[in-house]
Amino acid sequence: MSWLAPIRFALNLIQSQWILISCILFAAIAVLSLTPLPELPPQAGSDKTHHFIAYGALMFPTALRRPRRWWLIALLFVALSGIIELVQPLASRHMEAADLLANSIGILCGAGVAHLLQPLCYKPESGQVEASSK
Repeated sequence: MSWLAPIRFALNLIQSQWILISCILFAAIAVLSLTPLPELPPQAGSDKTHHFIAYGALMFPTALRRPRRWWLIALLFVALSGIIELVQPLASRHMEAADLLANSIGILCGAGVAHLLQPLCYKPESGQVEASSK
């Protein structure tokens, strides 16, 4: 068994469950972004880093699966990120353009990482590893 087998298994699982994973991640992002807080809890790292990671993780399953017109889903994620930023003041949170920028960069990087890992995935229709990874 190759040392890549667990990675391929995980990537296959993400590819096959991309819609569910993306919905759960988006719901978590929305709840965490819109829950009123008297003050932000102490956290390691910059809040922009957390935005970057969250939206990169959100984009990763979609970009890995690459459904038809997946780039429209990426634009939808950017738009939803913007809507969350616009709605945050209604939840006693702060709207910041820098958050939207961090979210958008995270989406781009999540797509980039998925593109780099794509050769390790099995083709959904054949169950075979793509030729470029052999």
